[in-house]
Amino acid sequence: MPLYMMLCTDKPDALELRKSTRAAHLAYVAQTGCVLQAGPLLDAQGAMAGSLIVLDLPDIEAAKAWGAGDPYAQAGLFESVRLQEWKKVIG
Repeated sequence: MPLYMMLCTDKPDALELRKSTRAAHLAYVAQTGCVLQAGPLLDAQGAMAGSLIVLDLPDIEAAKAWGAGDPYAQAGLFESVRLQEWKKVIG
């Protein structure tokens, strides 16, 4: 299956929203089973400020649907989301 990269930037001053929805987000990641790698982006102070997620899904529409179902997205955490097919070369 193709791989898709989601690069998500949090809205300004959204750290508390991220923290309050993090458990639901991590449960969704575990439940769906299509996340190959993921982790938070950090701001200059080292606080979580976004997400980088690599998904293993059949097509971009499935990746969009996964993103829409993410509790972070449903809570309105993200200012922007970039979704693009990604080719793994190293790692």
